[in-house]
Amino acid sequence: MKCQLLLKAEKTKVLFLFLFLLLSLFCNSVLVSGKVFSEKSILLEFKNSVSDPSGILSSWSSTTTNNNNNNPDHCSWFGVSCDSNSRVFSLNITGRGNCSEPLSCSEFSGIFPYLDGIRRTRRTSCCCSSGGSGKLVGKLSPLVGKLTELRVLSLPCNGLSGDIPVEIWGLEKLEVVDLEDNLLTGTLPVGFLGLKNLRVLNLGFNRIEGEIPISFSKFVSLEVLNLAGNRLNGSIPGFLGSFMKLKEFYVSQNKLTGAFEEVFGDNNGCSSIERLDVSGNFLVGQIPRSLGNCSRLRTLLLFSNMFGDVIPSELGQLQMLETLDVSRNSLSGPIPAELGHCVNLSVLVLSNLFDPPQTNRNSSGDSLNAAPNEYNYFEGSLPTEITTLPKLRIVWAPRANLEGKLPSNWGSCENLEMLNLAQNIFSGGITSVFERCKKLHFLDLSSNKLTGELDNKLPVPCMTFFDISGNLMSGPIPKFNYSVCSRLPSLIVGVDSTALAYMSFFTCKTRLTAPFPFSGARLVIHNFGGNNFTGPLQWLPIAAERLGKQTDYAFLAGGNKLDGLFPGSLFGKCDGLNGMIVNVSNNKFSGNIPLKIGPMCRSLQFLDASKNQISGSIPQSIGDSRSLVVLDLSGNKLHGQITAGVSHLKQLKHLSLAGNNLTGTIPSSFARLHSLEVLELSSNSLSGEIPKSIANLRNLNVLLINNNKISGQIPSSLASVKSLSTFNASFNNLSGPFPHNLNVMNCSGLFGNPFLSSCPVASLMASSPATADSKGDSQANPGSATFSPIEIASITSASVIVFVLLALIVLFFFTRKWVPNSRVQVESRAIQVFTDIGVPLTFENIVQATGNFSNSNCIGCGGFGGTYKAEISPGIILAVKRLAVGRFQGVQQLCAEVNTLGRVRHPNLVTLIGFHAGETEMFLIYNYLPGDKKALDPSFSSHGNGFNIVSWACMLLRMDQAKEFFMPGLWDAGPHDDLVSTLHLAVTCTGESLSDRPTMKQVVRRLKQLQPSSC
Repeated sequence: MKCQLLLKAEKTKVLFLFLFLLLSLFCNSVLVSGKVFSEKSILLEFKNSVSDPSGILSSWSSTTTNNNNNNPDHCSWFGVSCDSNSRVFSLNITGRGNCSEPLSCSEFSGIFPYLDGIRRTRRTSCCCSSGGSGKLVGKLSPLVGKLTELRVLSLPCNGLSGDIPVEIWGLEKLEVVDLEDNLLTGTLPVGFLGLKNLRVLNLGFNRIEGEIPISFSKFVSLEVLNLAGNRLNGSIPGFLGSFMKLKEFYVSQNKLTGAFEEVFGDNNGCSSIERLDVSGNFLVGQIPRSLGNCSRLRTLLLFSNMFGDVIPSELGQLQMLETLDVSRNSLSGPIPAELGHCVNLSVLVLSNLFDPPQTNRNSSGDSLNAAPNEYNYFEGSLPTEITTLPKLRIVWAPRANLEGKLPSNWGSCENLEMLNLAQNIFSGGITSVFERCKKLHFLDLSSNKLTGELDNKLPVPCMTFFDISGNLMSGPIPKFNYSVCSRLPSLIVGVDSTALAYMSFFTCKTRLTAPFPFSGARLVIHNFGGNNFTGPLQWLPIAAERLGKQTDYAFLAGGNKLDGLFPGSLFGKCDGLNGMIVNVSNNKFSGNIPLKIGPMCRSLQFLDASKNQISGSIPQSIGDSRSLVVLDLSGNKLHGQITAGVSHLKQLKHLSLAGNNLTGTIPSSFARLHSLEVLELSSNSLSGEIPKSIANLRNLNVLLINNNKISGQIPSSLASVKSLSTFNASFNNLSGPFPHNLNVMNCSGLFGNPFLSSCPVASLMASSPATADSKGDSQANPGSATFSPIEIASITSASVIVFVLLALIVLFFFTRKWVPNSRVQVESRAIQVFTDIGVPLTFENIVQATGNFSNSNCIGCGGFGGTYKAEISPGIILAVKRLAVGRFQGVQQLCAEVNTLGRVRHPNLVTLIGFHAGETEMFLIYNYLPGDKKALDPSFSSHGNGFNIVSWACMLLRMDQAKEFFMPGLWDAGPHDDLVSTLHLAVTCTGESLSDRPTMKQVVRRLKQLQPSSC
């Protein structure tokens, strides 16, 4: 009996052990659609559902192989963490990039806005990846939702696509969901059962659409919510203010609209919030004053929205605030002095003229562009309370309408490193203002109304950027006194704070927008241009600590009254630099160029000494400056022949020697300058023939040799230079036939050559450069509504002429009475002709060519009449604008005004060929633009309902092609930012709703900022 009992007990133990093992097996397995899956098989299924070209999941294997990386224990696989029961509680796989090299400026400026908070530590995983290598690509498997013990799901910086599986939203124990920087699509769920313990939800930089759903109100334990860089719309829901544990909230770079209501701040709903970023949306209204209650707030980013009114003074209550960016909104009023109470403030950005980060692309490839320009126009000056903040490192407020005088002493500026107050209305001097700012390495005070002399205590030699240009400064450029330069911050690499992120961004943008050739790792710019500085230049204001073989240095002093001998001392430190950029144009320097300028400065890349009084010859040694890209010595008193040393400058792109007394011939050795794009030799005494070898310059865009003594024929080989767009050889002694095969040739570019065969009548058919090479096939595709830039410019120019004429007609006929017997009245059938087109123009043949103004020839109809196509003779087609006579009175003033406009000639204006004005008929005659419905008439355009110059301007601004709106001469001469801002302002003033238009006070205030560039 005892043996039987013992046997029975042993059987019971075996059975219990079997049941335990069976139970353990089921505990580590899940039932899916009637099938049992172990967590290992779920992970393997996830591996099979994605593409892994870099072998990130190479250790995931069900069997052991010779490869030591393979292990059948799933808890030891890469990215997998298990609890004591071998249940998976963390799946953490971050896509890897090539992070051995630091980010370039262009790469950094694209990731800048989010180098803070949760992404700061991910710089070496996401931000530096450029080629997409080291990523998991594919759809996120729904089986991941069956890992019921999962608490952390972190798969950022990969290439996961598709919707987020609904099974993941049902996980009960999940605390962290981090799927940032993937390609996920779909909308956020309106309802789900899980995620009750969620602390971190990071879905930033995907393709998620729709609104933030009410279902998110369940996330009462949420600490971090990141939805930045998606396609979300709607408004910011009010329930977010009830998340008492929320520390970080990011919804930047979306399409959110509406007012940013008192979501945060009321009822102490933001007592934990530390970082708040709503930048790059379309939020309107006021900045909530309740944000002043968010006592722990450290970062507040509101830039690139449509916020109006003033900066709330309540923000001064945020004593822990470190970063405040309100740029690119529509704020006005004074800057609150209460901000001086933010004792920890490190970064203050009030305006920003650089393209904001939204103009970059998110992970979806969409262009994110909210506020297109800077519209903050404040009143008054920068409060003294702000200048005394002890931790302030960056103040950025260009073109913010600030005025008054700079503080006599910039308070506590021991930590101040970057200050940009350019394009404001500051006046007075700057003596002793920045004497205590020992760390200041970026100072931009350009385009203000500052006067007086430069303070020699300014640490200019230590600064990487100093710009005082466009002011009214006088006196000499001093030899600045400085002791030892402070160490510059390490930018980009190891960004560990918002201040350094902003510092890197502004430095990179300054570098990328600099209009100079440079290749060094560091760029130092000292700009004294456009003032009234006098005296000689005897030293170069750069400290030895800032020299280096990785440094490019730009010394800019053009547009002053500097005199004395040509400053050879500028080139004494070239050997310590990677590249040297010098602009001393528009001064009064005299004397000779140093004979050994080449050996002195082999790193010289840019030299503009134009419009001085430099004499002598061009030294042969200039050819030793092999890095030279731009050489401009025009407008001086140079004489002698063009030295052959110039031909050794293989990287030269721009050579201007115009307006001197140079003699001899054009060197045939110029053919070696294969990079040359601009060659200006006009207004000298050059003789001989045009070298045929010039045709070897395949990159040549501009060739100006006018006003010389050049003889011989124009080489027919120039026709092979397809890049040549501007050619002027007028007022020489050229002879031979007119070069018909040269596309850029026209009569105006060959005037004053008495031995050259007469210029033929130019074709009346307008054509663009794109059609000029098509051997006559210039007709547009019928029905096409696409305009080339030249066609658009032609339409605009012609429309301006027509509208001016019609406005004058209306003005005259409403203020004068009809005088039928006026002795200057035009004959009833007479046509006044301004341009000879080779065939006679009579009233009869105009009427006949239009089919008696038949509807079949009507190509447009505007408010003052129709426009008709008229083929006067084969190949000569005109556009005839027939005016509605019944609407007007009087002819005399019309004749006077049209006669004046008929004499106007400009390459960007179509030609007004003639007109007829009688008692019963009036019409204007001008060029016809080929192509269906593309006459030079305002009635047809693809840019709006009829021609709408406003809609065209808006289109160009959206496409970042504002340059196309302006005449080339105006665009080249004027500050581009001012021209674009003027166009923005004009478009804003024509808004459909009066409420959208700025007041005249705002317009005048804005126009005060657009100061003309100094001469």
